[in-house]
Amino acid sequence: MDPLNGLFNLLIGGGSGGLTLFILIILLIIVVYNSVVIVGGTQIAVLERRWLGKSMPEGRVVAMADEVGVQARILGPGLHLLTPFLYRVGKQPMFAVNTNEIGLVESIDGKPVPPGKIFAGVVPGHNLFQDGESFLNNGGQKGPQIEILPPGLYRLNPYLFKFSNVPAVSIGNNKIGVVVATDGAPIAPGRLLGRKADGHDNFQNGQAFLEKGGQKGPQIEILLPGTYRINPKLFQVEVREATIVPAKKVALITARDGEPLPSTEYVAKSVPGHRDFQDAAGFLSNDGQRGPQLDFLKPGTYYVNPLMFDVLQDDVAVVQRGEVAVIVSNIGKDPATQTTAGKSEDLIKQGVERYVVDSGFRGIQREVVGPGTYYLNKLAFTPHIIPTTNITIDWAGGKIEEKLPRIFDPLSIVSKDGFQMTVEVKVILRVLPQQAPHMVARIGTIDNLIEHVIHPLIDSSYRNQASATEAMKFMQDRHEQQRMAEQHVSEELKKYYVECVSVLICQIVLPERLMQTLTNKVVASQQMSMFDAQQEAEGRRKEMEKTKAQADLQPNLVKAEIDVQIASQQKQQAVILAEGRGQATRLEQEGIAAGIEAVGKAEGAKIFAIGQATAEAYRKQAEALGQNPLSIIEIMKQVAGGKVKITPDILIQGASGQGDGSSNVLSAFIASLMAGGMKLTAQGPGKPPQV
Repeated sequence: MDPLNGLFNLLIGGGSGGLTLFILIILLIIVVYNSVVIVGGTQIAVLERRWLGKSMPEGRVVAMADEVGVQARILGPGLHLLTPFLYRVGKQPMFAVNTNEIGLVESIDGKPVPPGKIFAGVVPGHNLFQDGESFLNNGGQKGPQIEILPPGLYRLNPYLFKFSNVPAVSIGNNKIGVVVATDGAPIAPGRLLGRKADGHDNFQNGQAFLEKGGQKGPQIEILLPGTYRINPKLFQVEVREATIVPAKKVALITARDGEPLPSTEYVAKSVPGHRDFQDAAGFLSNDGQRGPQLDFLKPGTYYVNPLMFDVLQDDVAVVQRGEVAVIVSNIGKDPATQTTAGKSEDLIKQGVERYVVDSGFRGIQREVVGPGTYYLNKLAFTPHIIPTTNITIDWAGGKIEEKLPRIFDPLSIVSKDGFQMTVEVKVILRVLPQQAPHMVARIGTIDNLIEHVIHPLIDSSYRNQASATEAMKFMQDRHEQQRMAEQHVSEELKKYYVECVSVLICQIVLPERLMQTLTNKVVASQQMSMFDAQQEAEGRRKEMEKTKAQADLQPNLVKAEIDVQIASQQKQQAVILAEGRGQATRLEQEGIAAGIEAVGKAEGAKIFAIGQATAEAYRKQAEALGQNPLSIIEIMKQVAGGKVKITPDILIQGASGQGDGSSNVLSAFIASLMAGGMKLTAQGPGKPPQV
């Protein structure tokens, strides 16, 4: 059986006494229900007093303990006993502030905020707004509270405080937080940023900021990387990039605030204590000046307030091999105070030494900087890079380059005889390191030297020379023209402390008609030279052929010489042999000759006798027959004997072809003899007569 039903039956069964007891129990339950409050572990209980209390003062929203209305106090977790029927209880969850969050509180009730203030001041004893009565009793003010709630659970009276969660301020690596205060004292006239206030714990303690004289507006202090519990209604935080200076760079600084820069200075003086401009308050406290700063930042990461300092990245000064840097100092003592003792009087008269100064003076520094990499503040020290190797400038046509060497159009000049010529010129110059500061004092830069000195100088020099010389002579005297120009340019460049290495004429272009005349003359001369050369070549070829023939016959000559030597030896041998044989032969022939002589004498006598006898016989016949008949008889004997040839080898006959050729010839021959036209001559003994 249900216990309540049993109790109920017991009370009913007891009659009037039981009913009374039941009513009492019911009343007890009601009383207990209205007097006992159980609040959960994450809850709060808000009380409202209904009666039996004072009325709240005018303007109040929540009541104190003895006042009728919603109570400022609340009940936390646990069992609470209240006066029955006096309070109405409403339960609310606790307010939670998560990690990386903060809780903002605005009071609905309290004293008014003083004029000129935006945030309510901090009052003690309210236990982070969890004790509403203490907040009000201690003078808590109505409105946004400057105090904030860190992460956690809070028992806040929602009728007294409005609560909201906002993210905490997080500054990442290589970041900074720039802060602007929405409340505080006014910034001093002439200043841009609120001065540094002590004790505010990186703006996390707004009350301390205000109490220590924190000023309204942009703050000179910044937030470094980290997480901060800052009241965003009091401080607006803007996250910006930190200043990162990469390698081979420098950061030039310009201060927006500080002491005024003297009118005679271009760069502010260096002051200590600013820790590479990361402590802007220290910069101001040490009388840092407004404007470009002498100090600069080298490669690295810096936390610089951009509201206080402008940062400009610049390249390091690099001086290459074959160069020097002439430094122009924008800071230092007045050069007019520099002593000129020991300086060249000529240089002083020229006005050079006044601007070329020693270290510590404002102006062009006498000492140059050699090759290397330099971290230089170019706002304070302006480097002029001057090449110390040979610089070549061409007047040869082409695009003008931004860097050396420079190229200009060829020079167009007019000769004395009115011909227009084009001359291509090359100038080589050099600046000595010790002369570089004086060159900068005179002309400024190499570009200025080229554009405003050398180019007009070369153009004028060659125009003047050409106007006094005929075109053809100008070309023929090229070396002299080059020498004259080099001498003139060298003298002029000395005034600018520049050394002229050489002036060269690369090419001279004469008019086409003049060149044609010269070309024809040269061609004719060359042809004459060619013919002479050909003639000489032919003579040499002739000699060569002779030499070649001699060379070809050289083996024969050698053989002949050897043969001569052999023949000479053989001759000597033959002579010796012949002399021997001769003597033998002579003796032998003498014997033979004697024998032949004897025989000859005998034969001669015989022949003589025969001849005389024959002659005598012919004479007798001639006397008997006559001379001619006898001759014919003898001839016929000779012909018959074949000793006389009367028939020709070639026979020519008459046209008629009649008669025997041989008989005709013989007849003519005999007739001629008969007529005495031919004679027979005796040839000697034993020989036939000749016709």
